[in-house]
Amino acid sequence: MSKHKNNSDKKQYDYDAIVIGSGPGGEGASMKLAKGGLRVAVVEKYKEIGGGCTHWGTIPSKALRHSVSQLIEINNNAFFSRHYPQTKPFTFADALTHSEQVISKQVMMRRGFYQRNNCELHFGEASFVDKHTLIIKSEDGSSEQISAKDIIIATGSRPYHPDDIDFTARHIYDSDTILSLNDHPQHIAIYGAGVIGSEYASIFRGLGVKTDLINTQDRLLSFLDTEMSDAISYHFRNSGIILRHDEAYEKIEATEQGVVLHFKSGKKMQADCLLFANGRTGNTDTLNLSHVGLTPDQRGQLTINQHYQTEVNNIYAVGDVIGYPSLASAAYDQGRIAAHVILTREGQKKLIKDIPTGIYTIPEMSSVGKTEQMLTQQKIPYEVGRAQFKDLARSQILGCEVGSLKILFHRESKEILGIHCFGERAAEIIHIGQAIMEQEGKANNIEYFVNTTFNYPTMAEAYRVAALNGLNRLF
Repeated sequence: MSKHKNNSDKKQYDYDAIVIGSGPGGEGASMKLAKGGLRVAVVEKYKEIGGGCTHWGTIPSKALRHSVSQLIEINNNAFFSRHYPQTKPFTFADALTHSEQVISKQVMMRRGFYQRNNCELHFGEASFVDKHTLIIKSEDGSSEQISAKDIIIATGSRPYHPDDIDFTARHIYDSDTILSLNDHPQHIAIYGAGVIGSEYASIFRGLGVKTDLINTQDRLLSFLDTEMSDAISYHFRNSGIILRHDEAYEKIEATEQGVVLHFKSGKKMQADCLLFANGRTGNTDTLNLSHVGLTPDQRGQLTINQHYQTEVNNIYAVGDVIGYPSLASAAYDQGRIAAHVILTREGQKKLIKDIPTGIYTIPEMSSVGKTEQMLTQQKIPYEVGRAQFKDLARSQILGCEVGSLKILFHRESKEILGIHCFGERAAEIIHIGQAIMEQEGKANNIEYFVNTTFNYPTMAEAYRVAALNGLNRLF
C-alpha cells in the first residue's frame, strides 16, 4: 500500500489499518504504519498499553530478577553483610516494588509514542464482524465499530491452563497471577522448566524460598547447547534448587495449607504454592475468527505466509499468536515487516537468520547461531574457543566470576557459526559477537577479535581470550 490513499478508500474505511494489541508486535507495526503516513487505530484489551510483555511477562520478571540478583550479590559480599546487615527479610512483595516502578515508566514512555505518531487508541475487547470490521466492547458494556482496509493481529499469548487444574484455588498460580502473590512462601513447586519456569526458579531460590523445579523433559532447556544446559543445571543444583526431570502430573490437589502434586511416576510432593508454567496459548479465542474464515490451531496460533499474511489476505498476524520464536524482540521486528508489506505491497524484508536468545536466569544465558550438537549432526568441521569469566579482570572486580563465553567457528574459513554465553550480562555480551556474525563474507571471521583492541578491563575482552583459545587449537 502506498502512502497516498485514493478518496474511495478514505470514505469506505474509518482507518487505513487497525492493529489489535499494543505489545511489542503491535507497537512495531503501528509505529511503522503511522510513520508511513497511514491512519492507524490500535485496540488494546487491557486498561493500559504495553501488552503482556510490559505488564505480566518480560518487564516485570526481568525487573524482579534484577532485584534478586542484587540481593544475592550483597549477601555474598562479606563487607556489606558484615557492616550493613539486613534488618528484615527481603520478600517477593518487596522485589515487586521495583517491577511496578519500571512498568509505570514503560507505560508512560510508550503512550507517548502513540500520541506523537497520531495513533488512535481504543481500549476494549476486539472481535471481527467481517474481514474489514471490528466491534470493540469496553468494560463498561458499551461498544463501538471500526473498520480498516488492513488489520494486524498482535494479541500475544497467555499461560496455558489445563482443564484439570483449579487456577482459582488460593495457592495455584500461573506466570501472570504470580505477580499478585502477597505471601512469602517457604516452599514453591514450579511445574514446567522452560524459560519462564527456570527464570522464576532463580528468583524464588534467590529469595531463600525452597524451590522444586519440575521438568517434563529429560534435560533442562534442551534447545540450548548442551554445555550451557549442563552449566545452568549445575548452578541450579548448587544454589539448592531441586530439579525433578521426566516428571508429569497425574493430579494437582489444592489444600488449605498449599498444594499436593501427584506424579504419574507414583511420587508425590507438597508445597506452599504452585507456579504452573508449562506452555502458553495464543490470545485468539475472543476474536470471532470464524467470522472471517480463520481457524487457529489447538494452541490458539494462526498460520501465516512469509509476509505474515493469514489465509485472509488483508489480515496479518505477528508475535506470539504465530508461535516460534515467541520473543519480544522478534515480535517487534515482525510487526515492522508486516507493516512494510502493507505500505509497499512487497515482501523483501525478513527477520535475521540467527535470532539471539536471552534467558534471564541467575546466572543468565544467551545464545546465537548453531550449537555444537547441530554442527556435529550436520558434519560441519568446527572448532571451539572458550573464555572463563573467572580469568577476566573485570569479572574479578565485579565479583561475578561464574560463567564463560564459547565461540564456535569453521576450522577452515574461520567463519563464526555460533556463540554461547553463560554468566552475568550474558544477554548484553552476546551482541558483540552477533554483530560480527551478521557481516557478509570474510568479515565474519573469528580473527576479528584477535586483531581488534578492547577496552581493559571489560567483559568484552572474553571475545579476545576465546578467539585466541580457539585459534590455538588449529593445526
